[in-house]
Amino acid sequence: MGYQGDRFRERTTRELLCDAVALSAKIAVWEAQRVAVVAEVERRCTREDHGFASTKGWLSSVTVVSPGAAGRIVELGAGLAEHPAVAEAFDEGRIAFEHALLIVRFCTKPPKGMPAEALPGCVAALLAAADGPLARTDGVRMAIAKLEAIFETDDQPASEDTDRNELYVSKTLNGRVAIRGDVDAVTGEMLLTALSKYSAPQPASEGTPDARAPRQRRADGLTQLLSMLLAFGDLGVEGGERPHLSVHVHARDLGQDRREEYARRHAGAGATANTRPPQDPHHPDNTDSTDSTDSTDDADDTDGSDDTDDLTDLADRRGIAWSPWMGPLTINTARLLGCDANVTAIVLDEHGAPLSVGRTRRTVTRAQRTALAARDGGCAFPGCGATAAWCEGHHIRHWADGGPTDLDNLVLLCGTHHRLLHTTDWEVTIGKTRHPVFTPPIGVGPVGTCGSALRENRHRSVGHRVSSPAPVP
Repeated sequence: MGYQGDRFRERTTRELLCDAVALSAKIAVWEAQRVAVVAEVERRCTREDHGFASTKGWLSSVTVVSPGAAGRIVELGAGLAEHPAVAEAFDEGRIAFEHALLIVRFCTKPPKGMPAEALPGCVAALLAAADGPLARTDGVRMAIAKLEAIFETDDQPASEDTDRNELYVSKTLNGRVAIRGDVDAVTGEMLLTALSKYSAPQPASEGTPDARAPRQRRADGLTQLLSMLLAFGDLGVEGGERPHLSVHVHARDLGQDRREEYARRHAGAGATANTRPPQDPHHPDNTDSTDSTDSTDDADDTDGSDDTDDLTDLADRRGIAWSPWMGPLTINTARLLGCDANVTAIVLDEHGAPLSVGRTRRTVTRAQRTALAARDGGCAFPGCGATAAWCEGHHIRHWADGGPTDLDNLVLLCGTHHRLLHTTDWEVTIGKTRHPVFTPPIGVGPVGTCGSALRENRHRSVGHRVSSPAPVP
């Protein structure tokens, strides 16, 4: 049969781009069909039919699918049968396999404080977060975390349960050490923050990319980190400051106990988590709530103003914290970390964009880097997931051309996309909401399209807004 790549050597660059998109769309369709077929196998077939104790074992034994992946296929197939809205989005290729599985898992084990009638709204909100080629797993996890915060209970999220932590460090027969572990999000954030400086790619002086695989870079980083700690007790400097644990959280959330607020507001109405879902005290619809316990409280239970009516605006809701490496954290954990921490205050406008500081300097200051990380979350280029620690501040209007070192003239970009902005016709501006808006070169369609979707209007732009929560306002 020969190497498959030989079929494409004579294709033009435009044909190659379209081939890749078309094949990816077909793979998504085939993936959906495989999930459906395996679900039917799980429903109908027994050990007498395929000779294995489980569908998972059968699939991983007769195909190149790993046991873990086979188990996820079986799990998703069973979940989709119970949630047709998720199944429809997955079958149409609008959401990825991993995102569909996250949504199904949320539906299978929703927050205990969430009433059954709220589930359709939650599913719609999660599907909106997972829809399209620019959807990322962190965004879906963020939406799930916000829903858990809205309907929060006393249960600790699995991601923050320290009782599940375990670390195996054992000597092997050939004299090496094997390391395996499973830790909570805060411990993971500390580890990844400490490793970041020493595990980043290091191109050669002539520009040759770092040939090490990520797993090798992390191992080398761990060696350097341990050497620094043993020799000097010093982690050095990255991005203009010493490595530290950063958590972005709104001040109003950090200073307010949501459970106490919920109990206080609903004490006179006789509402409980089992009869009415907790409302987000920071949602615009709920800011006028009072302590009144008169008869209007009972009417409010059915006036359509609670959080179950419209959950599609999760990107604008507050009530959770965010860590650069591990993603969403509960407010309670943020409060715990904030008991002994330095707090950096960042003033935000009504769109959640940091206000301007430091207009007179050419280089980006530490405060500006912190503000850029709050606004952009990391590399702001559409679809890029590079963390802020590995990014650079790019002047939209160059300093030499009179552009100020001002947040409205800066955007956070990774090295690859920083070079792209300087060497191609890609353009970036700050939109009306004071977040970056990217415009492709002429002849390149909006991100995720090709060929037939070429732009007709030079000024039609591709917007990208990171919906992670901003730091302390």
